[in-house]
Amino acid sequence: MPNISIIVPVYKVEAYLRRCIESILNQTYRDFELILVDDGSPDNCGVICDEYASQYTFIHVIHQKNGGLSAARNAGIDWAFLRSSSGWLTFVDSDDWLHPEYLRIMYSAVESCHCAVSSCGIFRTSGDEIPSVSSLGIECCQADIYYCEKAAFPDIACGKLYQKMLFETVRFPVGKLHEDEFTTYRVIFQCNNIAVISAMLYAYFQNPDGITSSNWNIGRMHVLEAIEEQIRFAKLTNRLIFLRKVTDKYIYAAYDQLCVADEIYRGDLRRKLRRALKLGRDCGCFMLQKKNLWAYEQAYPIKPLWWLISKF
Repeated sequence: MPNISIIVPVYKVEAYLRRCIESILNQTYRDFELILVDDGSPDNCGVICDEYASQYTFIHVIHQKNGGLSAARNAGIDWAFLRSSSGWLTFVDSDDWLHPEYLRIMYSAVESCHCAVSSCGIFRTSGDEIPSVSSLGIECCQADIYYCEKAAFPDIACGKLYQKMLFETVRFPVGKLHEDEFTTYRVIFQCNNIAVISAMLYAYFQNPDGITSSNWNIGRMHVLEAIEEQIRFAKLTNRLIFLRKVTDKYIYAAYDQLCVADEIYRGDLRRKLRRALKLGRDCGCFMLQKKNLWAYEQAYPIKPLWWLISKF
C-alpha cells in the first residue's frame, strides 16, 4: 500500500486540473496514491478525474454533492483512514501544482528530523513557472517557533506533509471560509518539532476566479471566528508566543474587515477591535504607539484626534 495519500479537492477548475494532476504524476517519489474529490463540479472536472483514474490504479476518485472545500478535504481524509494504510497526508488545491521533488524532499525531511510534519516554501504565481531548487535549507524547529517566526504561511494547509494520525480527530469546518485558520494550528501544535524547508516546492496559483478573489461577503468574517478560537487555544495551553502572534493577527484582521465590510456589521467589528487592542496591551503585543494610530481611529471613530493621541 502507498506511503503517502495526496488529497486534491476538485471544483470548477477545468482549465487547471490537468496541470495539477500532471505535476503529481511527475513526482520523483513514487510511493503515493492520489485521491481526487469531485465536489459536484458543474464542468468537466469529474470526467477528467475519471479519465486519469482509468489509466492509473493508484488514482482514486470520489464523486459527491457540492459541499465546499472543507467537505471535499474531509471526504479525502475519511477515505484515507477507512480504505488506505498510508502513513502520511498532503493536500494540494486543484489549481496549484508541485515541484517534481516535492514528495521526496518533504518525506526525507520528516525522516531526518524525526518529526510528524514538514513544511516547504510556497510561492504565489499567476503563470506556470516553478523555481529551481538549489538549496533545501532544512531545519528542525519547535512548533511555536515555526508557527510564529519561521513560516510565511503557517495556516495554509497545503505545502505541508502530515503524519496521518494527526488528523484522527481533526477535520475542516464545513460551511466556513478561512477553513485553514480553523484547522492547521490544531495539527501543528500536536507536534513538538516541525521540519522546515526553505525551498519553494509548492506553487500557489493566484486564480482570478478563485474563492479568495471574490467580492466581500459576510463569510469573510469567519476569519475572526477562527482567530478567536486560536486565541482561546493559546490561553488554554499557555502558549504565550502563540497568543501574542494571533492577537496581533486578530487586530489586523478586524481592521481589514472594518475597511471593507457593510455598514451593518461595523459596530460589532469595532467592539471586536477594541477588545483585541486591550488584549494586545495586556499580553505585550501591538503596543500603544503613534504608528498604530490607524487601529485606534477605527476602534474609536467618534473620539477626536487629540483624545487618541493623548493615549500614547
